[in-house]
Amino acid sequence: MNYNNPELKFTDVPSGKVGWCSPSNIALIKYWGKSGIQIPSNASVSFTLSKSQTETIVKFSPSQGEQCNINFYFDGIPNTKFAEKISVYFKKIIEIFPFIKQLDFSIYSKNTFPHSAGIASSASGMSALALALCDIENQYFGSFNTKEEFFQKASYIARLGSGSACRSVYGGLVSWGKIEGYENTCDLFGSQVSNDINPVFKDYHDSILIVDSGEKKVSSTIGHNLMKSNPFSNSRFQQARDNMTALLDVLKTGDLDEFNRIVELEALTLHAMMMTSSPYYLLMKPNTVALIEMIWNFRNNTKVPVCFTLDAGPNIHLLYPHKYKNEVQAFINKTLAEFINGDIIHDYVGIGPEKLEL
Repeated sequence: MNYNNPELKFTDVPSGKVGWCSPSNIALIKYWGKSGIQIPSNASVSFTLSKSQTETIVKFSPSQGEQCNINFYFDGIPNTKFAEKISVYFKKIIEIFPFIKQLDFSIYSKNTFPHSAGIASSASGMSALALALCDIENQYFGSFNTKEEFFQKASYIARLGSGSACRSVYGGLVSWGKIEGYENTCDLFGSQVSNDINPVFKDYHDSILIVDSGEKKVSSTIGHNLMKSNPFSNSRFQQARDNMTALLDVLKTGDLDEFNRIVELEALTLHAMMMTSSPYYLLMKPNTVALIEMIWNFRNNTKVPVCFTLDAGPNIHLLYPHKYKNEVQAFINKTLAEFINGDIIHDYVGIGPEKLEL
């Protein structure tokens, strides 16, 4: 697939603005390790969240120089670090959107969740920006014949900024990476998982327990690169493929015991890969482990089908069916809250991004 298009240049350079609100997502099958230009070493699948979103407004006008000028505002405050990241990103996609060179940009972004809250803000942020760029293309060049074409390209573009961002372009359950036996899956963009999904998974909850909101000592980019020398990487990639096959079956049958087993195994294996890298590192905190043990005890004692997962950080994502909302949230408030240093964010599976009316 090649989206490079030298024809996407303005004859009359416009001014305007577009805005998108795009959600974060939480991976059930993790991808850890990549090659080439943001190609995953194994396929992944995630729940798209509902409340944990990034709202991004892109204002554009004719460029005043040979290269586009980028101003970035996070929560209304200029952020030169983010502006530099966007500049690097735009250079990656300049052959796909050559009109970028003709414009100056002011980008206004804000999260509906606390920054450094253990939620993948790169996924929501880069997907919102990718959608905005595709929106500009659609408005002025009319490139897309269907919504499917629009969102597929947005997913492709989002991936080039942040791998997991390609899954945030769609709602519900979303895969990324080629899955054996599934024709609609690809390493280059995300795909919505919609065939025969058991109803129990369509309104699943994710209560995010913030153990530590500090900045990670080791970035995800470094962590992915360390998989190239990890002695267990090939075994991990095979395990992920096997877990993916098993989970896709579970998503049809609604077997919650098996769902919990696979999701927790994936979370713990992700962190095992960090601890067996060279140099090794540890992102879980003592309270992370304490919370995991309490979750296991609660599930064993009550038979409530709740499980945890982790991103590349110390914070717990507590997953459970909607019908158990009251029991689980009472458990959080009564037992878990004292081990949580930050916020508790009660989220659930969402429908995907939305265009902002400006």
